[in-house]
Amino acid sequence: MEKAKTGIMGFDRLVSGGFPTGSTNLIGGAPGTGKTIFALEYIYNGAAKFGEKGLYITIEESIDRLKKQAAQFGWDFDSLEKKGTAKIIHISTESIKENVAENIVSIIKKGGYVRVVVDSISALAINTPNSFGSLTDINEFFIKRFMYIFIRRLAKSGATSLLVSQTTDSSLSSDGVSEFICDGVINIKYESLGGNYSRYLAIRKMREVNHDEDIHPIEIKAGIAVHKLS
Repeated sequence: MEKAKTGIMGFDRLVSGGFPTGSTNLIGGAPGTGKTIFALEYIYNGAAKFGEKGLYITIEESIDRLKKQAAQFGWDFDSLEKKGTAKIIHISTESIKENVAENIVSIIKKGGYVRVVVDSISALAINTPNSFGSLTDINEFFIKRFMYIFIRRLAKSGATSLLVSQTTDSSLSSDGVSEFICDGVINIKYESLGGNYSRYLAIRKMREVNHDEDIHPIEIKAGIAVHKLS
């Protein structure tokens, strides 16, 4: 099976070498756990280390703010954009329509991107188009239907995708359905369990891959570093 290596310190060994090529993977966690840093590093390493073109789609954050966050770790996205190996684009909540997945897939194929991040699908779910429900009420059923269709269509692009989601302690996603559709599910928690670390990562699901099922402390220094639990 072909793999998309993340290049994130200590992570690839947990998933037998990387994400299965063409898979959709959910990374969920509360604010401040490091989800966006993980996603930025995935795209940056793909372009800078492995020669794989990457597209980062932001819905919540501005492009400038993401680039500044990346620059703190020495990840120069401006340089990658000039080379044509990585790109960050912004999709406003006002422009989210029923055909948003088709538009994204068109951008992926036209640009030849093989790695994609959508940050975040929580914002996508909150802004489910009215065409999926009444003009005054978008209920849980329509949100789940919209997210199901979105992820399925994104998967058909052939890119190895990482979908960022805000979560609570009792959930793996904010929409309640993406964890079932995605091929892989990664959960990051921020809590004190004693010792030197406060952030922990666990791989809850990874289809067709022998993956580690333990929780692992993670550290944010020169990017994400996943440690063995000792």
